[in-house]
Amino acid sequence: MKKVIVVSAHPDDEILGCGGTLIKHIENGDQVDWLITTSIFISQGFSQERIDLREKEIETIKNKLGFNLVYRLDYPTMSLSDESLIKMIPTISDIFNDSKPEIIYLLNRSDAHSDHNITFRSVMACTKSFRYPFVKRILMYECISETEFGPALPENIFIPTYFVDISKFRDKKNELMKVYSSELGEHPFPRSIRNMDALSTYRGATIGVEFAEAFQVLKWIDK
Repeated sequence: MKKVIVVSAHPDDEILGCGGTLIKHIENGDQVDWLITTSIFISQGFSQERIDLREKEIETIKNKLGFNLVYRLDYPTMSLSDESLIKMIPTISDIFNDSKPEIIYLLNRSDAHSDHNITFRSVMACTKSFRYPFVKRILMYECISETEFGPALPENIFIPTYFVDISKFRDKKNELMKVYSSELGEHPFPRSIRNMDALSTYRGATIGVEFAEAFQVLKWIDK
């Protein structure tokens, strides 16, 4: 059994980026935890109805996917900044020491959303081998509506180096994404089932399967 954690800045990142891979892990008997770094609040202009819906979405995803534990930092969404790192890093350190993940699935560092970038930096600060010897693999996932809208600079390019065949899990991934009904739209809106299928079809064609998810490997320790 492998111990896995997936990190989301916002609920739905995990399904968009690696939903099929997470399903595969769980069906293989691996233990998968989920870390969400932000939440929504009335003080930000969100209605109680919207907040309640978000809580229901998180609970539904946890139960339908089969997450072991859900860790939540509850920073206000769209508010993460360099100042957030001071508290986020030690908090995530405590979470990793509790979860002890061998594999970390993490947001792409150059995504357009600043919440993604700060979350990435906080997590990477908690992966030093001499402090977290249980971490063996770190993989960035691509998140539709954020990765493709990041600055088109050479240093920001998402380079897929690891692919997972999700052909058997594509339908379940799509059904899980439909739980986030408020985040979905119709094509050409980026977060659409059609666009998810287009990306997984393209990644699948790269490796000769029907559907796949792609990752950029940041660390892979074999010992």
